[in-house]
Amino acid sequence: MNASPSVPVISAAGTPFGLQSVCHTLASANAHLDRFAWLGDGLAIAVWTRDTKEAETVYERPGHHTLSCYLDGGYRTERQKMPGHYGAPSRLCALPGDHESRWWVRGHMHFMHLYFLPEHFTRRAVQELDREPRELTLADRTYFEDPRIASLCQSLVNEEWHSPDGLLRTNETAHEVLSLLLRGQGVRRANVALKGGLSAATRRRLADYIDSHLSQPLTLGELSGVAALSEFHLARMFRESFGLPPAAWIAQQRLDRARRLLRTTTLPLAQIADQCGYANASHFSHRFREAVGVTPGAFRQAIGA
Repeated sequence: MNASPSVPVISAAGTPFGLQSVCHTLASANAHLDRFAWLGDGLAIAVWTRDTKEAETVYERPGHHTLSCYLDGGYRTERQKMPGHYGAPSRLCALPGDHESRWWVRGHMHFMHLYFLPEHFTRRAVQELDREPRELTLADRTYFEDPRIASLCQSLVNEEWHSPDGLLRTNETAHEVLSLLLRGQGVRRANVALKGGLSAATRRRLADYIDSHLSQPLTLGELSGVAALSEFHLARMFRESFGLPPAAWIAQQRLDRARRLLRTTTLPLAQIADQCGYANASHFSHRFREAVGVTPGAFRQAIGA
């Protein structure tokens, strides 16, 4: 589903995440899409150029998160509720999926966007911060500075997204950016009453159990025994607390372990498939390519390149 590197085109139907998306809004505002790629794992990246004397751009609850990094220009572009604050190269904007904003765009702008879903934060909240994912969301930040994230954004732009190796490196870097955003730009949701979820202790117990039994088949009944809940209540409460149903969460854990083993070991693919709970090497290869966009062998080759 990648656009051509020479003539990037995204129709309304192919726009990332729907008609209210930031990408669709920009395309409707006569911004020029220089490059676009789907990165796997529900991530998308784009580089845009705008040259206009003055124009207004309005984002209305796009439904997905956006990280924007200015590459060039933007010196006279400002958000309407923040007059006198202007863009500049390496300045960043974090736009949550439920945000609304109006921008005055003046002069030349060249910028990168990374598009991702709220669900990308939920898995990291549990794994990396041991936090209830419903508590956290992306902060709405305009023109903040973070040298590490800005440097990673520049490396994303410099990659060749449409080669298997380049796509994979871009995917890896994008995940690193999301982890940094969670730590630096994740905030507690206001006025959120957490009801119906798992306790922190039960959540940790389930996560540890899944990790230690990932090479084996897992069932809802087995997990309900660990949590001391009925299968019905576990399925509902697991999704509340982890942000995904049990099957989807476990699939993510298998994929994460496979990535780690491919990066850090020389184990044969069949052995990695076994340690991650895939039926066989073929099943592993199919699932990995479906999620990441390249085969496990291509992933390992790119990491070793």
